Amino acid sequence: MNYLAHAFLSFGEPDILAGNMIADFVKGKKIFDLPKEVQAGIRLHRAIDEFTDHHEANRRSTKLLYSACGRYSGVFTDVIYDHFLALDKHYFNQVSLASFAQKTYHALEAYRQVFPARFQQVFYYMEKYDWLSGYGEDINIKRSFAGIYHRAKYLSESEEAFLTYKKHYDDLLECYSLFLPDVYDFAEKYLHRLSK
Repeated sequence: MNYLAHAFLSFGEPDILAGNMIADFVKGKKIFDLPKEVQAGIRLHRAIDEFTDHHEANRRSTKLLYSACGRYSGVFTDVIYDHFLALDKHYFNQVSLASFAQKTYHALEAYRQVFPARFQQVFYYMEKYDWLSGYGEDINIKRSFAGIYHRAKYLSESEEAFLTYKKHYDDLLECYSLFLPDVYDFAEKYLHRLSK
């Protein structure tokens, strides 16, 4: 899952949101330097990632993308699932997605002092260019793909990934539709256990 999904699966809890969003930038024992409530968000993020990696629908998605994306198929799938979530009428419309994005940025502002340096940069661009609201548009998916290629060691260009995503759009949407209710239920129960 990518940024929109992790924000969405924080269930409106600011501490959980902060941890969920910075989790990929917190390495090793650095987690213990953070408030316990933020640590819980990091643990939730990692549990969601593990659940995602083992879900059959997600495995199917990564197979559809493998010829174009290789070992990075999971990373591209995360972006694609954010696209489908942004367009999911069960959870968002254009107005509610924009409102959710602004509330997320506002909530995260209060946690700047715990942001790892790398996430400080990411958050600056995320807020400035409104990544969370932008996932519904193909132009932003294309930009996200290009960003992955830019950071990847074993990939040379992003056009093939985008074409593969468009070719398998309906199949990928089906995978998302099977996956999201399961990850939502998992995250909700996991968070409930953490709060006990």
